[in-house]
Amino acid sequence: MSGVSLATATRSEPNEVTTKATKPQSSPLDKQEQTMVGGIMGSLRVIELQLVAFIMVFSASGLVPLLDLIFPAFASAYILILARLAFPSTGGVSSGSQEIFQGSKFFRLYAIVGTIVGLFLPLAYVLGGFARGDDHAVRSATPHLFLLSFQILTENIISGLSLFSPPVRALVPLLYTGRRMLVILDWIQDVWLNKTLPANAQFKDVGWFWFGRILAAMNLLYFSVNLFGFLIPRFLPRAFEKYFQQRDETHWKMAEDKRSAAANKSQSTDKKAD
Repeated sequence: MSGVSLATATRSEPNEVTTKATKPQSSPLDKQEQTMVGGIMGSLRVIELQLVAFIMVFSASGLVPLLDLIFPAFASAYILILARLAFPSTGGVSSGSQEIFQGSKFFRLYAIVGTIVGLFLPLAYVLGGFARGDDHAVRSATPHLFLLSFQILTENIISGLSLFSPPVRALVPLLYTGRRMLVILDWIQDVWLNKTLPANAQFKDVGWFWFGRILAAMNLLYFSVNLFGFLIPRFLPRAFEKYFQQRDETHWKMAEDKRSAAANKSQSTDKKAD
């Protein structure tokens, strides 16, 4: 989510010979830590996909504004147009690897925090709103979950398809995060300005009230950092760098094939002349 599923290679492994030539031997402890972190990320992704269906069901029950309902269709159409016309897949030598950004262990921890803050806690907030009969809380957080569920689905689908080049894949979290920032701002306005506590509120009501406020603020902070500190300055440039590298490799390989074909044709002509 938020570009993380597109930032790390989870569906394809790097070439073993290249890895051995460019990276030193890792210790058993390092391998164990990488396996543990990878297992956590894989488990989180499975849980995300399981929750998406549930989120989309109750999100389609009139709780999501029309603009947010049609945004995934617009985003999908725009992504397909870009993949077809603007940034077609190069089919380069490196196109088999879906990795765009090599994340460290800190980056993966950052991704886990984003999953908790952006998906699990808002889902708990919406379910708690249903249980408490708090329609205001449900309507405030549901649009964010609806858009995030479509983002997760789109990222997981296109990350395994060679049809989509790195710039197109990088634009998916940018499009959805940009739209969700506006939705989160509406969420902030709902819980900080439009919702008040009665004078005789019980302690559990006060706790619920501040849980909604803090959760909305945490989402605004996290996804602001994600958009302006990672996606735009680091993730998108890396995607374009990878794309142009693949394109250059493709052009070089085509030129080599043409030279080889010309050389073979020349040799055949010389043999016939002899």
